[in-house]
Amino acid sequence: MPEPTDTPDFFRPRLAEMIDLRHPLAVLASRLPWTQIEAVLAPYFARRVRSGKVVEHDDLFGPALQMAGSGIAAAGRPRLPIRLMASLLYLKHAYKLSDEELVERWAENVQWQFFSGMTFYEPRLPCDATQIGRFRSTLGEAGVEELLKATIDTAVSAKAIKPAEFERVIVDTTVQEKAIAHPVDSRLLEIARAKVVAAARRMGILLKQTFALEGSHLRRRAGGYAHAKQFKRLKKVLKRQRTVLGIVLREVQRRLGGLAAASASASAVDRLPGVNYSERPASIILSGAVEHVH
Repeated sequence: MPEPTDTPDFFRPRLAEMIDLRHPLAVLASRLPWTQIEAVLAPYFARRVRSGKVVEHDDLFGPALQMAGSGIAAAGRPRLPIRLMASLLYLKHAYKLSDEELVERWAENVQWQFFSGMTFYEPRLPCDATQIGRFRSTLGEAGVEELLKATIDTAVSAKAIKPAEFERVIVDTTVQEKAIAHPVDSRLLEIARAKVVAAARRMGILLKQTFALEGSHLRRRAGGYAHAKQFKRLKKVLKRQRTVLGIVLREVQRRLGGLAAASASASAVDRLPGVNYSERPASIILSGAVEHVH
């Protein structure tokens, strides 16, 4: 005698009749404790109780206070089934797919729909791709750990994994390249030029040329030549950067010499009453900054 259908649909076959029930996903779907998983994850998605706020309004007896916006809000569209979203999260990590690829493949794969708890084939997307990210963020680390624990318990009960295999943890420590700014010559020369110009500006020294535009342009050219392995052109750019830095340094040193001479002549003058002589000369401060950058 055939099994009774969930709905009286005589034109669509059930997914259980369309797939091989010996498929790993079909076996896992029948052994996972979905009722327990839904009970554990349900509190994360329950509607929150809002405290509300007290507002003043006028009635027949005069002004009065009333609590507004309190309680559980019933607004908004109903949430998708927890089993569907948990299944999508499991399939995403099992097959290493993006959210967009996941929902597109789900609409074409009957095994995935059976694993998600569907009764009939649905030729549509299960949800919007952005909803998977919101589900994952709402679930948090604790909810993901509950899903992982349920999967491990199912594997142990099915004798697919022995408990002794959890005594040793293997960590993949593969080194991956990162976007690290290495201290190459062109970058250090540009940083030195910018720091000398900034130190001179703080001390009130006006330079004839700061080479800000040319410095950034040379830095980009040096990066392009280094990437293309055009070392002769890179060498010319580095030479120009050293020249620019030397021009800025020599001009700052000349200005510092003038400030030092002016401070020496001023020290020969008799001290005037009411003048504060405890402040350090600007030339001493700037010279220290230039020596630090140099």
